[in-house]
Amino acid sequence: MLGAILIGAVAALHVWILVLEMFLWTSPQGRRAFGTTPEFAAATRVLAANQGLYNGFLAAGLIWALLLGLGAEGRAIALFFLACVAIAGLYGAATASRRILVIQTVPAVLAGAAVLAGI
Repeated sequence: MLGAILIGAVAALHVWILVLEMFLWTSPQGRRAFGTTPEFAAATRVLAANQGLYNGFLAAGLIWALLLGLGAEGRAIALFFLACVAIAGLYGAATASRRILVIQTVPAVLAGAAVLAGI
C-alpha cells in the first residue's frame, strides 16, 4: 500500500531529524543541514535536542500507526500524526525556513492523501 510506504518514509525522515537535532547538531553535518555556525549550534544545542525529541515522538506515532495497520484505528492515528507533521512543517516554513515546507509538509500531505484514498 502506497500510504504505508509514504508513512514509513515520513517516519524515517523524522527519525533522521531526531538524530541530527539530538546528536549531530554541533557536528559539521548537523550545522550544514540546518545552516548554522559553530557558535550558534553550541549556544542552541539544548534547544535543538528538545526539538529532536519532539520529532522522535512524531516518528513514534507514525510507526505505531504502521504497526496497527491501516484499518480504522491505525488509519486514524496515522492521519492524526501526519496532520501534526504537516502543521509543524507549515509553522517551521513560516518561521524558520521555507525549505521545511518541501522537506516536511509536502511528504506528510502526500502520505495523508494516499491514506485517505486507500492506496
